[in-house]
Amino acid sequence: MPLGSLRPSPLVEQATEHLREQIVGGQWPVGTRLPGETALAAQLGVGRSTVREALRALAGAGLVRSRQGAGVFVVSTEPDEDFGTRLRRAAVADVYEVRAMVEVQAARLAAERRTEADLAGLEAALAARRAAAGRGAAAFVDADVALHAGVVAAAHNPVLTDLFAEFAPVLREGLVDLVSLLGLRSAPPGDGDAAHTALVAAVAAGDPVAAAHIVEAEFASTLALLRPPP
Repeated sequence: MPLGSLRPSPLVEQATEHLREQIVGGQWPVGTRLPGETALAAQLGVGRSTVREALRALAGAGLVRSRQGAGVFVVSTEPDEDFGTRLRRAAVADVYEVRAMVEVQAARLAAERRTEADLAGLEAALAARRAAAGRGAAAFVDADVALHAGVVAAAHNPVLTDLFAEFAPVLREGLVDLVSLLGLRSAPPGDGDAAHTALVAAVAAGDPVAAAHIVEAEFASTLALLRPPP
């Protein structure tokens, strides 16, 4: 099957996608030796260096493997999924359970490590969350996530920060739906505001046990809505 030549840019990404489609689509089954770089370059209308980079990307995805002196062979027709892709395919409740584990520890560390700048940011985020209560589900969720992001940032652990950054976009859509369903965005501050106010106060007071307990209780309540008992 002819591959067809490519548009000028971005060549590596296009070449990778074209070759990926051939492999995933079954045109090159597992065990097949791919055409050489020169042949692929001619078919795709690109240089050999572009083909080389595309093959490297496909190898990183677990689709092909180079064998010294023999060429490049297809080893799988299903690309490996990175962490972000797996998260996007996961159920909101499953992701939320893991997020809860991350944020309980983050709250504990935040209470031990927070700076004055962190506390100022948390107070501002808390005020923004209150102000967003009547602005619609999306605005409310964005403000809520921003407050939690501030707590995670106050833990001063870049790995925790990166994990939260992966979770947040995945959860957003599901949480917007949840907030809309329950009418939380239009409700008075109530328990949700009280819990978040207490969280910020616990972090400010340097009380890691209280901060962790507040986050754990909040997530337990939300998980009961996301995953009710049978």
